[in-house]
This record gives sequence, C-alpha cells and structure tokens, in this order.
Amino acid sequence: MERFVFLLTAGVADGVVFALFALSLVLIWRSTRIINFAAAAMAVAACYLALAVTNLTGSYWVGLITAVLAGAAFGWAVERGIMQAAHNPLSGVILAIGTVMVLQALTGIIAGPRYRPVSIPFDDRPLTVGGVSTLSPYDLFTITVAVALMAGLRLLFARTSLGLQMRAAAFAPEMSRLLGVQAARMRTIGWVLAASVGAPAVMLAVPGELGLHPHAGDTLFVSAFAVAVIGGLDSSEGAVIGGLLVGILISLVTGYLGAGVAPLGVLALLVLVLLVRPAGLFASVKARQV
Repeated sequence: MERFVFLLTAGVADGVVFALFALSLVLIWRSTRIINFAAAAMAVAACYLALAVTNLTGSYWVGLITAVLAGAAFGWAVERGIMQAAHNPLSGVILAIGTVMVLQALTGIIAGPRYRPVSIPFDDRPLTVGGVSTLSPYDLFTITVAVALMAGLRLLFARTSLGLQMRAAAFAPEMSRLLGVQAARMRTIGWVLAASVGAPAVMLAVPGELGLHPHAGDTLFVSAFAVAVIGGLDSSEGAVIGGLLVGILISLVTGYLGAGVAPLGVLALLVLVLLVRPAGLFASVKARQV
C-alpha cells in the first residue's frame, strides 16, 4: 500500500507537467489545426537560454522567468517567420518538422551534445507522512507552478476580452473577421502563449532526467501528444485530466512492471480511447469545421 501511494503521488507530479505541455499543443491545434511538432525543440532552446541566465545571475527564479519569456519569443518568431507560409495543415506539419531539425542542430552546435545539470530550488527527496513516502518539496513546487499556469490560461480564456477574441478566431475565423477580430493577430498570440507554457514545462521536467541536452524534450513531447489525443485535441480540460491519467499510468506501470513496459501501457490506453471515442474523451460531439 505504501508503494502504491508513493507511485500514485509521483504520477500526479508527472501528470501535471504532461498536462501543461499538452495544453501548449492544444492551444495551437485549436487555432491553426496544426500539431506543433517543433514544440519540444522550441522549449529546449528556451531552456538553454534560461540555464545561461541562471548560471549568470545565480537565481533559479530569474531563469524560470527567462524560460517563459524566451518561449514566448520563440513562439512569436516561429509563427511570424515560418508558419505564415503554411497554407494547409500538411504544409504546417512539414514546416514544424523542419523547424525541429534546424533548432536541434543549432542547439547541438552551440551548446554541445553533453548533458548540462539544472539546479533546483527545493529538495527532491520524498517527504514521509505517517511512514509513507510521498511527494518531494520539488514535486510540490512543480505542481504549484504547473497548476498556476493552467489556471492563468483558464482565466484568460474564460474571463477576458482577449480570451474571447482568441476563442472566436479559433472556432469561427471568418465570422470573427466580419466582427472586427484580427484573426491573424489572435493566432500569433496563441503561438506565443503556447510556447510560453511549453518552455517552463520542459524546465520543470528536466531535473527528473540526467540534465538538459538538445533532445531533452522529446520524451515529454511524445507523452504530451498522447495526452492531448486521449483528452481530445480541442479540449483544454481533456489535456489536464488526460495528463493526470497518463502520469499515474506511467508511474504505476514503471513501479510494478518496469520502465520498459510503461510506453506499452500508454499505447494501450491510447488505442483503447481511439477505438471507443476517436476524437478523445472530452472532445465536442461535433468537430469544428474549418
């Protein structure tokens, strides 16, 4: 029982990071109908800048803020400089894959292929409650940051005029243009927001690995993509709940059956959801037509 509780809490900590990164994929899909395969490479490049700032200033917090700002800058640059040339979803995917290759190559050339350790502001040893190992202080910090960012996005879309315009531009672009909404600008803002939450997600996840390297976000992207599909690519709520499901599943399967079996567990869940509800667990009954 103690082991189960520990694995369950660890799965929640991983799941909120998966959910945060999946939200960045959902934001872009809803506005452009493109899966941003460059999301991980963009986030890793932003994290390298954040790590450089952290080493320069000695402050993890300044580095974390830098990750958010650098991610936003990469989102703006990629959307305005590259994705403007995408005239259909297929060309968008091709451009995104090309962006991955260029960013990973440049990151490897500039920073080198070696792993770079990332310092963390809190202890990563599990806390013991009633004799049962639970989350570490760093896990609690990760959950807090991820939940705060997700809550901020929720508040933006539900309570602000900008959020309303972004939703209108995503679901009814032609009608929103007739009503005076600048759909192209809303699409750019969507990319900026998506990249600004993707970068800190990678930065939060990296300490759980060996360190930062040019391909540090690849595994996170695969898990987050599965989360987005399971929850429904049009559903932000699905990304959150799907992230928790996948995080807990990976933790339990890894703990009881081994790390090598965990991808098979995620694949089985993905196939089951696609067979039962192809659009995702929390997708709308009727898909938006573009």
